[in-house]
Amino acid sequence: MLVIVKSAPDTTDGERGIKFARDMAADIVLLQNGAYFVQGGKLEDLGFVGTAYILDDDRKLRGLKESDFGDRVKEINYDGVVDLMTESDKVVGMF
Repeated sequence: MLVIVKSAPDTTDGERGIKFARDMAADIVLLQNGAYFVQGGKLEDLGFVGTAYILDDDRKLRGLKESDFGDRVKEINYDGVVDLMTESDKVVGMF
């Protein structure tokens, strides 16, 4: 399963999306303001242990550096997002 999170960490929707992914043992794709989840251990604070993917354009637009995130976060482009979505058995994107 793949969960797409586009809401910022300081929003109810963003936090709900990460917790949903954690509870379902799903991977996540961080888009738009969801990219801020890679900063300061926010994913770990919510107990997320899966693989997180961050859209490279959204990371760059928000001034985030690769040093802001650890080994479990992988940077991908739009084609990578499409590939992940087509390879996943389920995709949830409401957060």
